[in-house]
Amino acid sequence: MSLGLNEIQILEILDFIENEIDQKSALEGRELIATLISGIPCETKTLSEEYNSEKIYERGEKMDNHVFTGTAWLNMLVTADEVNKNSVGVVTFEPGARTNWHQHPNGQIILALSGEGYYQEKDRAKRILNKGDVAKCPADIPHWHGAAPDKEFVQIAVTSRIGGSTQWMSAVSDEQYND
Repeated sequence: MSLGLNEIQILEILDFIENEIDQKSALEGRELIATLISGIPCETKTLSEEYNSEKIYERGEKMDNHVFTGTAWLNMLVTADEVNKNSVGVVTFEPGARTNWHQHPNGQIILALSGEGYYQEKDRAKRILNKGDVAKCPADIPHWHGAAPDKEFVQIAVTSRIGGSTQWMSAVSDEQYND
């Protein structure tokens, strides 16, 4: 905290430690932070609940596939079916994480919930997305989206499944990402 981090940022760092390094160390870190913040020991569960209460939706499942660079989590809210052809998912990107180039036969809508994100269509300038911003991806236009290099980004992706599924393409190079 003396370095300028707030409680939520420290908890995000501890989440990273838990997911990528060691659960026990993350647990010890949460207990230490709880003691420092309140002056009295409290249960780790309470801190996790506090962290999640800052978010509208939970982080979801870590995505382990080849169509993302970096770490992202998906919380599917609505799965497309015969009644409703739209899927709705909350995607949380760690800083620097991003999708590959891809396109949707019937387009996509990105709703920025928190953090700072990027959105770019092929042959267009990259847009910076902040809380409350909306990006409307046209049908069959290659694009990518993800987090800024130093901030997490949380988005809702509304994707129509009419006309087929997402068509994934090549990874976004570091040069494209940083341009």
